Amino acid sequence: MKVAVVHGQAHKGSTYHLTQMLLDELDCNKEDVREFNINGIGQCVGCYNCILKDESLCPHRAQMAPIIEAIDQADVIIINTPNYCMGMTGQLKSFFDHMAYRWMSHRPNGNMKNKIGVAISTTAGMGASKATKDIRNQLFWWAVGKTYQIPFAVSAFSWDQIANKKKMKLTRKVKNLGWKINQKVGYVRPGVKLRLFFQMMKKMQKGLVWNIVDHDYWEKQGWI
Repeated sequence: MKVAVVHGQAHKGSTYHLTQMLLDELDCNKEDVREFNINGIGQCVGCYNCILKDESLCPHRAQMAPIIEAIDQADVIIINTPNYCMGMTGQLKSFFDHMAYRWMSHRPNGNMKNKIGVAISTTAGMGASKATKDIRNQLFWWAVGKTYQIPFAVSAFSWDQIANKKKMKLTRKVKNLGWKINQKVGYVRPGVKLRLFFQMMKKMQKGLVWNIVDHDYWEKQGWI
Protein backbone atom coordinates (compact mmCIF):
# COMPACT_ATOMS: atom_id res chain seq x y z
CA MET A 1 0.00 0.00 0.00
CA LYS A 2 1.33 3.41 -0.98
CA VAL A 3 0.18 6.48 0.92
CA ALA A 4 0.42 10.20 0.11
CA VAL A 5 -0.11 12.65 2.96
CA VAL A 6 -0.75 16.36 2.47
CA HIS A 7 -0.44 18.39 5.66
CA GLY A 8 -2.49 21.58 5.58
CA GLN A 9 -0.26 23.30 8.14
CA ALA A 10 3.37 23.04 9.21
CA HIS A 11 2.99 22.81 12.97
CA LYS A 12 2.68 19.37 14.50
CA GLY A 13 -0.46 19.73 16.59
CA SER A 14 -3.48 17.53 17.21
CA THR A 15 -4.32 17.06 13.52
CA TYR A 16 -0.77 15.98 12.74
CA HIS A 17 -0.72 13.48 15.62
CA LEU A 18 -4.09 12.05 14.60
CA THR A 19 -2.73 11.51 11.09
CA GLN A 20 0.31 9.70 12.45
CA MET A 21 -1.98 7.45 14.49
CA LEU A 22 -3.81 6.46 11.33
CA LEU A 23 -0.58 5.82 9.45
CA ASP A 24 0.44 3.42 12.23
CA GLU A 25 -2.74 1.42 11.61
CA LEU A 26 -2.24 1.04 7.84
CA ASP A 27 -0.62 -2.00 6.25
CA CYS A 28 2.26 -0.12 4.67
CA ASN A 29 5.99 0.27 5.12
CA LYS A 30 7.54 3.56 6.18
CA GLU A 31 9.18 3.96 2.77
CA ASP A 32 5.76 3.67 1.11
CA VAL A 33 4.49 6.82 2.87
CA ARG A 34 5.27 10.22 1.35
CA GLU A 35 4.37 13.27 3.46
CA PHE A 36 4.23 16.86 2.25
CA ASN A 37 3.93 20.18 4.03
CA ILE A 38 2.33 22.73 1.69
CA ASN A 39 3.28 25.89 3.58
CA GLY A 40 6.14 26.67 1.18
CA ILE A 41 4.01 26.58 -1.99
CA GLY A 42 3.25 29.98 -3.51
CA GLN A 43 -0.34 31.19 -3.49
CA CYS A 44 -2.44 30.36 -6.57
CA VAL A 45 -2.66 33.59 -8.59
CA GLY A 46 -5.62 32.58 -10.78
CA CYS A 47 -3.66 32.81 -14.03
CA TYR A 48 -5.72 29.96 -15.63
CA ASN A 49 -2.58 28.57 -17.29
CA CYS A 50 -3.28 25.11 -15.88
CA ILE A 51 -6.84 25.03 -17.21
CA LEU A 52 -6.62 26.87 -20.52
CA LYS A 53 -3.08 25.97 -21.61
CA ASP A 54 -1.02 23.36 -19.77
CA GLU A 55 -0.54 22.54 -16.08
CA SER A 56 3.23 22.66 -16.57
CA LEU A 57 2.89 26.43 -17.05
CA CYS A 58 1.75 26.98 -13.46
CA PRO A 59 4.24 29.39 -11.82
CA HIS A 60 4.47 26.98 -8.86
CA ARG A 61 4.69 23.76 -10.85
CA ALA A 62 8.11 22.82 -9.47
CA GLN A 63 6.69 22.88 -5.94
CA MET A 64 3.48 21.08 -6.88
CA ALA A 65 4.94 18.35 -9.12
CA PRO A 66 6.33 16.02 -6.38
CA ILE A 67 3.02 16.12 -4.51
CA ILE A 68 1.00 15.36 -7.64
CA GLU A 69 3.36 12.51 -8.50
CA ALA A 70 2.89 11.00 -5.01
CA ILE A 71 -0.88 11.38 -5.22
CA ASP A 72 -0.96 9.65 -8.60
CA GLN A 73 1.14 6.74 -7.29
CA ALA A 74 -0.73 6.35 -3.99
CA ASP A 75 -3.46 3.89 -3.08
CA VAL A 76 -4.50 6.12 -0.17
CA ILE A 77 -4.51 9.93 -0.14
CA ILE A 78 -4.66 11.55 3.31
CA ILE A 79 -5.29 15.29 3.48
CA ASN A 80 -5.46 17.02 6.83
CA THR A 81 -6.03 20.50 8.22
CA PRO A 82 -6.50 22.07 11.61
CA ASN A 83 -9.72 24.04 11.83
CA TYR A 84 -9.12 27.70 11.03
CA CYS A 85 -12.23 29.89 11.39
CA MET A 86 -14.65 27.02 10.66
CA GLY A 87 -12.75 25.66 7.68
CA MET A 88 -9.48 24.50 6.18
CA THR A 89 -6.30 26.56 6.33
CA GLY A 90 -5.66 29.17 3.64
CA GLN A 91 -2.58 27.22 2.55
CA LEU A 92 -4.62 24.10 1.90
CA LYS A 93 -7.29 26.03 0.00
CA SER A 94 -4.56 27.47 -2.24
CA PHE A 95 -3.21 23.95 -2.78
CA PHE A 96 -6.65 22.83 -3.95
CA ASP A 97 -6.86 25.89 -6.21
CA HIS A 98 -3.64 24.71 -7.88
CA MET A 99 -5.37 21.39 -8.53
CA ALA A 100 -8.44 22.87 -10.25
CA TYR A 101 -7.40 21.49 -13.63
CA ARG A 102 -7.71 17.96 -12.17
CA TRP A 103 -11.45 18.32 -11.53
CA MET A 104 -13.85 16.04 -13.40
CA SER A 105 -15.03 19.09 -15.32
CA HIS A 106 -11.53 19.53 -16.74
CA ARG A 107 -8.81 16.84 -16.88
CA PRO A 108 -9.26 14.20 -14.15
CA ASN A 109 -6.85 11.34 -13.65
CA GLY A 110 -8.79 8.21 -14.56
CA ASN A 111 -7.01 6.15 -11.89
CA MET A 112 -8.47 8.26 -9.08
CA LYS A 113 -11.62 6.14 -9.10
CA ASN A 114 -9.60 3.26 -7.62
CA LYS A 115 -8.11 5.28 -4.75
CA ILE A 116 -9.13 5.95 -1.16
CA GLY A 117 -9.19 9.47 0.23
CA VAL A 118 -9.14 10.45 3.90
CA ALA A 119 -10.01 13.92 5.22
CA ILE A 120 -8.79 14.70 8.74
CA SER A 121 -9.35 17.72 10.94
CA THR A 122 -9.31 18.52 14.63
CA THR A 123 -10.58 21.54 16.50
CA ALA A 124 -10.68 22.83 20.05
CA GLY A 125 -14.42 23.46 19.69
CA MET A 126 -16.38 23.57 16.43
CA GLY A 127 -15.62 23.42 12.72
CA ALA A 128 -13.80 20.12 12.15
CA SER A 129 -16.78 18.56 10.36
CA LYS A 130 -17.00 21.55 8.01
CA ALA A 131 -13.28 21.29 7.24
CA THR A 132 -13.37 17.56 6.45
CA LYS A 133 -16.51 17.98 4.37
CA ASP A 134 -14.76 20.64 2.27
CA ILE A 135 -11.78 18.33 1.74
CA ARG A 136 -14.09 15.44 0.85
CA ASN A 137 -15.82 17.60 -1.76
CA GLN A 138 -12.48 18.41 -3.37
CA LEU A 139 -11.58 14.72 -3.47
CA PHE A 140 -14.95 13.94 -5.03
CA TRP A 141 -14.25 16.37 -7.87
CA TRP A 142 -10.86 14.73 -8.33
CA ALA A 143 -12.97 11.56 -8.88
CA VAL A 144 -11.52 9.68 -5.88
CA GLY A 145 -13.49 6.44 -5.58
CA LYS A 146 -13.95 6.20 -1.80
CA THR A 147 -13.52 8.89 0.84
CA TYR A 148 -13.55 8.75 4.64
CA GLN A 149 -13.63 11.60 7.16
CA ILE A 150 -12.25 11.98 10.68
CA PRO A 151 -13.44 15.24 12.25
CA PHE A 152 -12.71 15.43 15.96
CA ALA A 153 -13.25 18.05 18.65
CA VAL A 154 -10.34 17.62 21.07
CA SER A 155 -11.48 20.30 23.55
CA ALA A 156 -7.86 21.39 23.94
CA PHE A 157 -5.32 23.71 22.36
CA SER A 158 -2.55 21.11 22.05
CA TRP A 159 -2.11 17.36 21.80
CA ASP A 160 -0.67 17.09 25.30
CA GLN A 161 -3.72 18.83 26.79
CA ILE A 162 -6.26 16.35 25.41
CA ALA A 163 -8.00 14.35 28.12
CA ASN A 164 -7.22 10.62 28.23
CA LYS A 165 -10.89 9.78 27.72
CA LYS A 166 -10.88 11.79 24.49
CA LYS A 167 -7.68 10.11 23.31
CA MET A 168 -9.16 6.68 23.97
CA LYS A 169 -12.23 7.54 21.92
CA LEU A 170 -10.03 8.87 19.12
CA THR A 171 -7.89 5.73 19.22
CA ARG A 172 -10.97 3.55 18.69
CA LYS A 173 -12.07 5.69 15.74
CA VAL A 174 -8.65 5.52 14.13
CA LYS A 175 -8.28 1.77 14.60
CA ASN A 176 -11.71 1.19 13.07
CA LEU A 177 -10.93 3.37 10.08
CA GLY A 178 -7.50 1.80 9.63
CA TRP A 179 -9.12 -1.64 9.48
CA LYS A 180 -11.63 -0.45 6.89
CA ILE A 181 -8.93 1.06 4.69
CA ASN A 182 -6.74 -2.05 4.89
CA GLN A 183 -9.70 -4.17 3.76
CA LYS A 184 -10.71 -1.76 1.00
CA VAL A 185 -7.38 -1.10 -0.74
CA GLY A 186 -7.40 -2.74 -4.15
CA TYR A 187 -11.17 -3.19 -4.11
CA VAL A 188 -12.42 0.38 -4.52
CA ARG A 189 -15.33 0.94 -6.86
CA PRO A 190 -16.76 4.42 -7.48
CA GLY A 191 -20.23 5.04 -6.10
CA VAL A 192 -23.40 5.92 -7.98
CA LYS A 193 -23.01 9.67 -7.44
CA LEU A 194 -19.47 9.71 -8.80
CA ARG A 195 -20.40 7.65 -11.85
CA LEU A 196 -23.39 9.92 -12.50
CA PHE A 197 -21.31 13.10 -12.33
CA PHE A 198 -18.66 11.59 -14.59
CA GLN A 199 -21.32 10.85 -17.19
CA MET A 200 -22.57 14.42 -16.88
CA MET A 201 -19.05 15.73 -17.50
CA LYS A 202 -18.76 13.35 -20.46
CA LYS A 203 -21.88 14.82 -22.05
CA MET A 204 -20.56 18.31 -21.39
CA GLN A 205 -17.25 17.56 -23.11
CA LYS A 206 -19.09 16.06 -26.07
CA GLY A 207 -21.58 18.84 -26.53
CA LEU A 208 -19.88 22.07 -25.49
CA VAL A 209 -16.26 22.56 -26.51
CA TRP A 210 -15.49 25.69 -24.52
CA ASN A 211 -11.95 24.52 -23.71
CA ILE A 212 -10.17 22.64 -26.47
CA VAL A 213 -7.41 21.52 -24.07
CA ASP A 214 -9.94 19.68 -21.89
CA HIS A 215 -11.81 18.32 -24.90
CA ASP A 216 -8.64 16.91 -26.47
CA TYR A 217 -7.68 15.33 -23.14
CA TRP A 218 -11.03 13.51 -22.88
CA GLU A 219 -10.65 12.29 -26.47
CA LYS A 220 -7.11 11.07 -25.77
CA GLN A 221 -8.35 9.11 -22.74
CA GLY A 222 -10.98 7.43 -24.93
CA TRP A 223 -13.82 8.80 -22.80
CA ILE A 224 -15.50 10.59 -25.72
